[in-house]
Amino acid sequence: MTPLRVALGAAGAVLMLVGLYHLLGTDLPDLVSIAVFLAGGVLAHDLLIGPLVVAVGALLVPRLPVRSRAAVVAGLVVLLSVTLTTVPVLGRFGAKPDDPGLLNRPYGVLWLGFALAVVVVVAVAVLVRSWAARRHPPAPDPSDAH
Repeated sequence: MTPLRVALGAAGAVLMLVGLYHLLGTDLPDLVSIAVFLAGGVLAHDLLIGPLVVAVGALLVPRLPVRSRAAVVAGLVVLLSVTLTTVPVLGRFGAKPDDPGLLNRPYGVLWLGFALAVVVVVAVAVLVRSWAARRHPPAPDPSDAH
């Protein structure tokens, strides 16, 4: 096991313990709301994100160069997952007229910035992979020689 995996696993364990610590002081109605939110996220992923990624992948991926497929699919998964979790904020669900400080940011613009960042990261990944493939072409397969 690499040190990076150990460090990431340890960081994840610490974050889970912090979350559990904060949940211990939560009353029952809030725990029910949290459970509903988490279950809704799982259902939304399985019923929306998964099928969308599969459908887009089946339609789009075969038309892409082989080197760009993994990056595009990863970008789609990230973008769709984050978009799904931001729907309540983008739709301003929970905004209250008597509390102007609640949901008072330009969340649509922030989401567009995030989407642009995802597109840029995907494009850079595709370019780097393409550059690396040209720089180090695969060795010829000896079984192909006749």
